[in-house]
Amino acid sequence: MSRASNEAQPPLREPDLPRTAKVRPKALRTGFTTGACSAAAARAAAQLLATGHLPATVDVPFPDGRYRRFQVDSGSIGPATAVVVKDAGDDPDVTHGARMTASVTARDDGEIVLHGGEGVGVVTKPGLGLEVGGPAINPVPREMITDAVREALGERGADVTITVPGGEKMAYKTTNRRLGIFGGISILGTTGIVRPFSTASWRSSVEQAVSVLAAQGGRVAVLSTGGRTEKAAMRLLPDEPEVAFIEVGDFTGAALRRAVEHGLDEVVFVGMIGKLTKLASGVVMTHYTRSKVDTALLGRLTGEFGGDPEQVAEIEQAATARRAYEVWQHSGLLSACAHRLCGQVAAVLERFSEECGRRLRVRVAMVDFQGEHVVAATEARWVSWQSR
Repeated sequence: MSRASNEAQPPLREPDLPRTAKVRPKALRTGFTTGACSAAAARAAAQLLATGHLPATVDVPFPDGRYRRFQVDSGSIGPATAVVVKDAGDDPDVTHGARMTASVTARDDGEIVLHGGEGVGVVTKPGLGLEVGGPAINPVPREMITDAVREALGERGADVTITVPGGEKMAYKTTNRRLGIFGGISILGTTGIVRPFSTASWRSSVEQAVSVLAAQGGRVAVLSTGGRTEKAAMRLLPDEPEVAFIEVGDFTGAALRRAVEHGLDEVVFVGMIGKLTKLASGVVMTHYTRSKVDTALLGRLTGEFGGDPEQVAEIEQAATARRAYEVWQHSGLLSACAHRLCGQVAAVLERFSEECGRRLRVRVAMVDFQGEHVVAATEARWVSWQSR
């Protein structure tokens, strides 16, 4: 399929993230990350080891230099152990309510050594910036835990073991297995604070997923926007390894930039008409507060492939891209218009990758709203839907 020339392409845009992912009539309550809660539990256990008394609250240093106070839920001696219950605020977090538990025992060498216990995942693949075979405790939480214990014990050394009862079950609701983390959750956080509905964490997970793919020698990233499109992508490309499939949500640009950085060769993008229309119009960060569907673009495609003026006007005035899909389908224009749209998306993404440093090959497929059929693609052989 021919691609439009650069001169005919729209300007590329990657808007900043919104301050909050949703506009709410009142502020949402922030919470604490698993890393911050682990540090608080470790601080409490260290104080118990040092003094023989379990504190009711502990103050923990955060990366921003401030201290935050945590309630200590419970603890015990032999070894010194403390529990802090994770409060994720108003964020819909799978680990909300988790009993973050730390056990601290003395060492003679003055070192603070971290271990992962029950419910903390084990790293089995490179690319996460963590030791393969070690616990999935990210760098910032490691520093927070170490600093919290050091403040309680001074120059004394300690072995610190973090456990999360039920963590292995929680992990099935995360992307850990895809990233090669097995047996439990990851101890995460870069600021210690969970910001409700923040999309920043999703962007970070997308970038991390591309890094893991590259570390395993992957050359092709298969991007999708959500669960249904990812399943469609897996059916479309069954020979690609599971690690190649990455749910990017709104962060196509972030995924492409990281793919260029890691020297990948190709990107396949599988999506529905709404996200594809935004990408075709040059927007590579497609959060709904920062971009709208360009129905004028869809109207132009309709006219280009024989749609009558009434159809063009209806689509241009529509509130969603779905209406264009319905008009195309009912009038027999879906195949032609959707194929052209896929070609435009591929051209935009290739040009964006080139501006990031190196032009990647990009192939694109559009699926129906159930994610069951490929209705159009830059590769004709991918199409599983036929017009009636």
